[in-house]
Amino acid sequence: MARVDRGLAGRLLALLVLLLAPLATFAAPRIGVVTMQPGEVFWERFGHDAIVVVDPASGAATSYNYGFFDPSEPDFVGNFVRGVMRYRLVALPFEEDMATYRAEGRGVSIQWLRLTDAQADSLAAALAENAKPENAAYGYDYFRDNCATRVRDMLDRALGGALHRQLAGRSHGSSYRSESVRLASPAPWMWLGFDLGLGPRADRPLSLWDEAFVPMHLADALREVQVDGRPIVVAEESVLPHRIAPEPADAPRATWPWLLAGIALAAALIAARRTRFVAGFAFAFWLVSGLLGLLMLYLWLGTAHEFAWANRNLLLVSPLGLLALPGAVRLLRGRASGPLMQRMLPLLATLALVAMFASWLEPGAQANARWIALLLPLHLGLGAALRRRGAAPDA
Repeated sequence: MARVDRGLAGRLLALLVLLLAPLATFAAPRIGVVTMQPGEVFWERFGHDAIVVVDPASGAATSYNYGFFDPSEPDFVGNFVRGVMRYRLVALPFEEDMATYRAEGRGVSIQWLRLTDAQADSLAAALAENAKPENAAYGYDYFRDNCATRVRDMLDRALGGALHRQLAGRSHGSSYRSESVRLASPAPWMWLGFDLGLGPRADRPLSLWDEAFVPMHLADALREVQVDGRPIVVAEESVLPHRIAPEPADAPRATWPWLLAGIALAAALIAARRTRFVAGFAFAFWLVSGLLGLLMLYLWLGTAHEFAWANRNLLLVSPLGLLALPGAVRLLRGRASGPLMQRMLPLLATLALVAMFASWLEPGAQANARWIALLLPLHLGLGAALRRRGAAPDA
C-alpha cells in the first residue's frame, strides 16, 4: 500500500510540474542596477553603470549598457570637441560585459530591485526596444544625459516617477564642478582643466536627482528610495573586487595656498634683478594663458558645452595676453618692450581685478576664488615688474 501511495504521489507531482511549467514563461524578470567603480583612464574616472535583466525561464542575464560610442564615426573628434557626441545603448550577455571591468581591476556590484511584475516586465520591454539599432543612439551630455542618468530615467519611468519625487527635493550641496574636480583629482591635468574650464552653470547646487549623474551617487540614492513603504533595493551583491585605487573622497580645497603661491610668484618677479628672467616668465605665462583663454572662448561661443559658457576665468586667462607677447620677445632680445605691451599690462591687471570684484558682488555665482587668489597677484606683479623695466632693458 505504501508503494502505491508513493507512485501516486510521484504521478501527482509530475502532473503539477507539467501544469505549472507554462506559468514560468510568464514570470517577471529579475532587475538589477550594476555599478562599476572608477577606472584609471580619464574617461573611466566617473565610474559607470548598467541595468541587468535576468530571464526567469533560462536564467540568462543581459546587460543593458548605455556607455558605447563609435570612434570611427565621421568627424568623431570634431563632434566631441563641439559637444555633440552620439552614444548608444548595447544589450550584451552580462558576463561578456563584465570581462572588460575584470581586466581593468574595477569593482562591480549589483543592487537587486523590488519591482512589481508589471514594472519589471515594462522595464525589460522598454530596454529591449531601446536597444534596437534604430533606437539605440542618443545625444550624450556629460552631466545631464549620460550612462547614469539614462539608467536613472529608465527606472523612474518604470516606477511611475517615484524616484524623481523622492530625490528631486533633497541636496547634499554638491555641484557639477565639485564632483568633477573630486573624481578627476587623481589626474592633476584633468581636475585643473575642469576647475578652470567650467563656467558658473557648473556651480548650481545639485539635488540628489541631478547628483545621480555619478553612478556611485545613483547607487547611494537607490539605497534610500522606498516604494510602498519598503526599500526598493532588496539585496546587494559584489560581482568583482576593486583592485585599483578607490574612488576619491570629498576633501575641502582651501584658498590660502593658492594665494600664498600667487603672492610669492609676484614678489619674486618684482624682486628679480634680470629683466630677461621676468620677460621669459611673462612670455610663457601669456602664451599659455592666452591659448587657454582662446580655448575657453571657443567653448563658450562655438560649442554646445553650456557648462563652459560665460566663464569668468576668461578675465584671468585672457586671450588679450597674446598681444603682449611681442613686447616680451623684445625684452628677451635686450630691446625696449614697445608701447603695446605697456598698454596691455594695466589692462590685464584690471581684468583680473574685475574678476575679483565680480566674485565679491555675486558670491557663489562661480567658484573661482582659488584662481583669483593665484592669478590676480601674478598679474599685478608682472605689471609692477615690467612697467618699470619695459623702457630699460638689461644692459
